[in-house]
Amino acid sequence: MNSYQQRMENILASLCGTSPEDPLPVWVRGSIGHCFNQLTLNVIPHAILAVVSACFIGTPRSGSGVPCRPSWGWRIATSFVLAGLFFADTIPATISQQELGPVYLEVLANGTAALTWLVHGFALLMLRRSIHGFTRGPAALALLTLLPLPSFIITLVWYCQSGTAWSPAHPGVSSRFAILCLQLVSLLAYVVSYLFPTAARQDFLSINRSWQQEQPISGLGIPVPGQQRVAEDGESWLSRFFYTWMNPLMKRGYQQKLKQPQDVYILPHRLQAARVCDRFYSCWQKKAALHQAEEETVSLTSPIIAGADGSSDAPDSPHHAQEAVRLVSVLHAAFGLRFYTLGLLKLAGSLLDFSGPLLLNLLVNFMESRQEPLSHGVLYALGLFAGSFLGALLRNQFSYEMNKMALMVRAAVISAIYRKALRVSSTSLARFTVGEIVNFMSTDTNRLVNFCRSFHEVWSLPVQLAIALYLLYQQVGIAFLGGMALALLLVPINKIIANRILANNEKMLKHKDTRVKLMTEFLCGIRVIKFYAWEKHFSTRINACRAKELQKVRAISYLDALCVYMWAAVPVVVSIAIFITYVLLGHQLTATKVFTALALIGMLILPLNGFPWVLNGILEAKVSLDRIQQFFELMDQDLEAYYALDSPSNTATAMEMQCAAFSWVPVEQESTRQPSSTGILQLHIENLSVRKGMLLGVVGKVGSGKSSLLAAITGELIKQGGRVYVCDLEQGFGLATQEPWIQFTTVRENILFGREYDAKLYEEVLEACALSEDLKILPAGDQTEVGENGVTLSGGQKARIALARAIYQEKELYLLDDPLAAVDADVANHIMRKCIFGALKHKTRVLCTHRTEFLEKADALLLMDNGRIVKTGTPADILPLVEAFPKFKDTDKGHKDKAPNEQGQEEAIKTEAEEPTQNNNLIHMEEEKKEGAVAFAVYKAYWMAMGSCLAISILFSLFLMQASRNISDWWLSYWISSISQTANTSVMACPASLPSPELLLFSTSGLVSPIQDLDKTPASPNGSVDVNFYLIATVTFFDTTPTGRILNRFSSDMYCVDDSLPFILNIFLANIYGLLGMLVVMTYGLPWIGLVLLPLAVVYFLIQRYYRFTSRELKRLYSVTLSPIYTHFSETLSGLSTIRAMRAAKRFELENQLRLEQNQRCLFASNTVMEWLDIRLQMIGVAVVTAIAGIAIIQHQKQLGNPGLVGLSLSYALSVTNLLSGLIASFTQTEIMMVSVERTEEYTTDIPMEPQDKLVQVSAEWPSKGLVEFQQVVLAYRAGLPNALDGVSFTVYPGEKLGIVGRTGSGKSTLFLALFRMVEMKSGQILLDGVDSQLVGLEELRSRLAIIPQDPFLFSGSIRENLDPQGKRTDAELREVLEQCHLWDAVTQMGGLDSKLGERGKSLSVGQRQLVCLARALLTQAKVLCIDEATASVDQKTDQLLQQTIRQRFADKTVLTIAHRLNTILDSDRVLVMQAGRVAELDSPASLSQKDGSLFQHLLHSRQQ
Repeated sequence: MNSYQQRMENILASLCGTSPEDPLPVWVRGSIGHCFNQLTLNVIPHAILAVVSACFIGTPRSGSGVPCRPSWGWRIATSFVLAGLFFADTIPATISQQELGPVYLEVLANGTAALTWLVHGFALLMLRRSIHGFTRGPAALALLTLLPLPSFIITLVWYCQSGTAWSPAHPGVSSRFAILCLQLVSLLAYVVSYLFPTAARQDFLSINRSWQQEQPISGLGIPVPGQQRVAEDGESWLSRFFYTWMNPLMKRGYQQKLKQPQDVYILPHRLQAARVCDRFYSCWQKKAALHQAEEETVSLTSPIIAGADGSSDAPDSPHHAQEAVRLVSVLHAAFGLRFYTLGLLKLAGSLLDFSGPLLLNLLVNFMESRQEPLSHGVLYALGLFAGSFLGALLRNQFSYEMNKMALMVRAAVISAIYRKALRVSSTSLARFTVGEIVNFMSTDTNRLVNFCRSFHEVWSLPVQLAIALYLLYQQVGIAFLGGMALALLLVPINKIIANRILANNEKMLKHKDTRVKLMTEFLCGIRVIKFYAWEKHFSTRINACRAKELQKVRAISYLDALCVYMWAAVPVVVSIAIFITYVLLGHQLTATKVFTALALIGMLILPLNGFPWVLNGILEAKVSLDRIQQFFELMDQDLEAYYALDSPSNTATAMEMQCAAFSWVPVEQESTRQPSSTGILQLHIENLSVRKGMLLGVVGKVGSGKSSLLAAITGELIKQGGRVYVCDLEQGFGLATQEPWIQFTTVRENILFGREYDAKLYEEVLEACALSEDLKILPAGDQTEVGENGVTLSGGQKARIALARAIYQEKELYLLDDPLAAVDADVANHIMRKCIFGALKHKTRVLCTHRTEFLEKADALLLMDNGRIVKTGTPADILPLVEAFPKFKDTDKGHKDKAPNEQGQEEAIKTEAEEPTQNNNLIHMEEEKKEGAVAFAVYKAYWMAMGSCLAISILFSLFLMQASRNISDWWLSYWISSISQTANTSVMACPASLPSPELLLFSTSGLVSPIQDLDKTPASPNGSVDVNFYLIATVTFFDTTPTGRILNRFSSDMYCVDDSLPFILNIFLANIYGLLGMLVVMTYGLPWIGLVLLPLAVVYFLIQRYYRFTSRELKRLYSVTLSPIYTHFSETLSGLSTIRAMRAAKRFELENQLRLEQNQRCLFASNTVMEWLDIRLQMIGVAVVTAIAGIAIIQHQKQLGNPGLVGLSLSYALSVTNLLSGLIASFTQTEIMMVSVERTEEYTTDIPMEPQDKLVQVSAEWPSKGLVEFQQVVLAYRAGLPNALDGVSFTVYPGEKLGIVGRTGSGKSTLFLALFRMVEMKSGQILLDGVDSQLVGLEELRSRLAIIPQDPFLFSGSIRENLDPQGKRTDAELREVLEQCHLWDAVTQMGGLDSKLGERGKSLSVGQRQLVCLARALLTQAKVLCIDEATASVDQKTDQLLQQTIRQRFADKTVLTIAHRLNTILDSDRVLVMQAGRVAELDSPASLSQKDGSLFQHLLHSRQQ
């Protein structure tokens, strides 16, 4: 290494023109040496100033026009003048050579200075526009400008002494002297302008305050309260390097004051979602414009009427354009520049890493030689300090900047996906399930973001590798090839393993997807599943998926372990190979060589090790990118192409269609789906014109295309030809869909739907929709939270809220799709009167309904069949064709729902049931975030799940591994020391003896490390336990817990427990052992180091404790703010047609942005906290390294040290920072992962369960007669709520048909819930054939009863699976049932029993779905059948046929029907009238209708008005 030193000395000497013996003389001929002056007093201060100034170039500008102080202008001007002067100075220096000093030196000095002042000038420009504009700016900057002053003054003195200042003989020199004077003057001007009187402090404060109010606007113009600090903006460079601006936040975290997202800093200006997205979209637009010079622009760019592509006339041209805009290229354009410049930071950091081993080499050399002067030793120690210090700073800044970059990409991609989802045409969206699309937003985006981090590794790893190899070659010459050959052999093996891992991973994810999909369906249909007692079947299906998934997980873990093993063995094998080759080549090993080589091999291993992972990450990102890209290439709704923009001649036309053909499937797909395309509904409208202000009724059989007609009007279908015109397109439509879409928020928010609250209008709307009564019963009135998809409201309430929302929007054209289906006659009358002929009387209305009696006053009717308009005309012409009953009976028919406010009360009771009593208006309980550290019990649960014996073996194997590593290193240093004592005699003997113990030890270490990697796989039994829990949870639990949350536990939390936890835990344990081993070796080598280590250990402990509190809270906040993004997204997807028809897409986009911003704030904070910790740990590491070097030098002076051991300690110390940060990181990670264990564990233990006991064994035929007796039944949904049933007693005799009626909230549905024991009774009994239902096992009880529930719920899967999930019935039986339900034709059209239904039975109309549910009930062959509003969405003819079927099939069985069309129960044997949870009347319909003043009579009359 001495040669290296000489080379440096020669370079210096040639630069300075001095002798190599003393290259940098400090004192020459009575004044300071020129070279010393230029290099140390001129170049170095300038370099420091440049670096610090550069830190400020990124200062964000403040939003408002900040009043700027004049002194800034002066300072900026003088900076640029100085830069110019230094450039000017190089000219005479190069011309009049050698007069002052060597040319290169002058060029170097002047060039550095000129660059510095340029950078400084730009930094000042940036600062002037930032918050610092009204202060003097950071004082440190101004002070640093004085650093070069001594050099100026020394040069000036020299000129004066030598007398060459103004000699005409040397024009070059005198011109330089003049320039020097100018430089001094400028510098003085700079200082003066800095000291110039500034604005008074209070002015600054007031300015600052106004700025604060204008500034942190979180994208939506929502001003942020004062106590919320903006992160990072306007901080000084010191604060930026060491994150002191995080301290207040850290403190709050430590005091446990971080409770909600608002407590976290606001994002820095340039990271705010709104800013990032604007930038991203403008890049998108530029790209799109480039790709398409034609007039159409691409999807994301166009205004409300989002468009491009999908227009029938030009299906090709726009399509290519859309494919052409690649997401990558847009990201590249938006964030590329900044991203690539970060690479420079990375490069500098990587290079500094190598200073460690080189200086270590010099230091050990110094200790061995005992000849070198002490000053050299001190220099080496200082070098070690400087190198590790700077390296730490750079690495830390790099990862911090990288995190910010990743946040920007994340914000851009998530909002782009959301935006696309709002714009894409629903027909092409059907290709993906909701789950898949939400996955794009979660998993795929995360992979993209991770790619940002791994990209820089791709180039930096090879660079590191090359440098390490070169340095190794310097150490051991050609011998390094021996080791490298071995390392290269492992690469292909690894590749093979990695491929296998990938393949397994894909399969695992497939199983995981199916499992999550099953879970989703399961959770949505939980009521149906419980009614039919199908839990077992579903749990076996889910567990089967889970088992397959675990099998793959296991395979992956074994392969992983193999991988780890290969890599653990590499460094050992390589170093042994290298040393043996070296000795065999006849060289002598020395301590220096061995330790430097070992340190370098250590550095080699990292890049080699990391490479497969990096590549893997890139491949994953590629896959995800392609998936997202595929989503972005879906066709958009192109309303411009869809609607004719020229208005028809008649201005009174609100809407018209001519020769229009529509389909649900794009043209190109139809040809491919030949077999099933017959079943796809086509819509052909020859001629249809709607006048402004008319009421158009649309009637027709189930599945005749009524809803499709409305979809065609709103532009949700694919137009294959013809012309569609709608006036006032921009304004949108008032749309009430058949399945009402309700948002997860308060009732009022649902109705306002983003409009201002106008009390008068609001009251009118509530009155028109008959909601006033209902709101009175709801616990918090219109501030009541509605569950997910409105789960806490009855069908009728949902429909009316959706209707109210449409009316409140005050549009011109209203499309109402059967809003009357779920409401009873009273309410229906009210709505017709007050709403359709009241509030909306001047609007254009298109009303689809089966309840034809309400259409008598319509202006015109359309009769649809099979996608065509069969007939149009007045109600008088058309109604007779549809009505199944003669005129006089007409009055009873409207009964589609329970009586008007009845619906409200009953449901209200149901709703109240679901309110946690304490805050009675929020149903969904907030997801609990457990406070404080993860409980010890959780670790215990994990330990138990793994098995103690396994766990102990892991810990022991880790111990062996670490011990073997440390002992082999120690052996090496001992061996080296002994070599240097015995001279060459034993050279050949030693290496021969060395490999055996060393290899033996090391191979154990290599073998042991993977063992513990494997054994983590069985930790997953946790999973299977878990999936069964929910089978037995009560229904209330499902109503009050959003499905998203349960799903989250089953997808992400399970994934953590399966996959990430073992991996992280493994690293964590290895880190602990590594640290212990290192401490032992270091204290053994240099006992004195203990003095330094103790205080550092205390500091370390305090820092990590501080960090973990805050980090944990932030992580929790992050996950709590994450769910709303996904919930909101899936909600948006389900309500797409409504959002678009009402033109609310813009607002939803902003809402998404706000939610994203909240989440990003927490994520940014938690990332920064990690950097905060990292820089502090790095400093501890720097301290350790410097201390060891210092102690080693002192020992060397006292002739004590053993160079071998010092080398060993130092080579360990160099990796101490990585270990320390690795330890905390992996510990925190482990804790976070443990939270997942905690959450899944919680679902296996803390859930309200249904009672599982069977006290009575019943016969297989029970209930053979079908006798149902209620005896004094009292039932409340939850303790503290009013009784929903209050002492109900009645008997239903075998084979009797009982109709149940009553106003809303009178407890009709609750009767069924009690019968099925969905909710347990407080007191009383229900007897079936004389057996108390409380005593029978739940499964037996439910499987012997049949129910047709209110909302038809279907599972995705075939029709066969839906009818008979257990597969007990033959095809013939299924066919018979379908024929009886008039569904067989539809099913054959779709492709038979095994044809798929799509998510939630999408491919059937709502009416058909209800028929499927009826068929399901018919199949159960139970003796007791309960029907809850089963025929709400079915037209009357079908309804009649169904009633007939039910009568035939259930002639000898007991049937309980909750009626809404009174005619369905007029022919029942008896009618039960419920009122307020009690039985009011029970008698035959005939006698009740005769009896004066009976409630039943009143109900009948209310229909006849």
